[in-house]
Amino acid sequence: MAVHKITNDFYEESFTLLGIRSSMKDFALAYALNESIKSKFKRSSKDLALSEKMSFPTFEWKDENNDDYWTLLANSISIEEASKSADLFENEPSFKNFYVVSEHKDADYLLKIEHDNDLEFDVVKSLQKIPKIVTAFAIEIDNLRSKTNLIYY
Repeated sequence: MAVHKITNDFYEESFTLLGIRSSMKDFALAYALNESIKSKFKRSSKDLALSEKMSFPTFEWKDENNDDYWTLLANSISIEEASKSADLFENEPSFKNFYVVSEHKDADYLLKIEHDNDLEFDVVKSLQKIPKIVTAFAIEIDNLRSKTNLIYY
């Protein structure tokens, strides 16, 4: 009987991944992007769920003019865990952080742009002009161990 394996290079998609550092809430960031870069981000009907307990808020925009698909998502969430210790803080909740792209814990948000053209530099420049965005930067996707977390629909 033949065994078929799907390798990582079976699924090749052209997309750009940008990291965004900002203290804004996800909906406020989506609104700021809509205002400044004239996008039309809307809350997705389903979040990125990496497990039953982990789901990351997602906003999406289909740019019909350029045939691009944009996704904005939070890179991290905090989940409350039951306390396992019997010490002074046993009744206090403890939280654990989980990341979509764990190699870039410095990014508060991720902006994934599925496209055919090169627009990375222009988008980063536009994002850096938004007052409450601390910085925006390109993330090299070729060597990401957690790249499969970004392939979710």
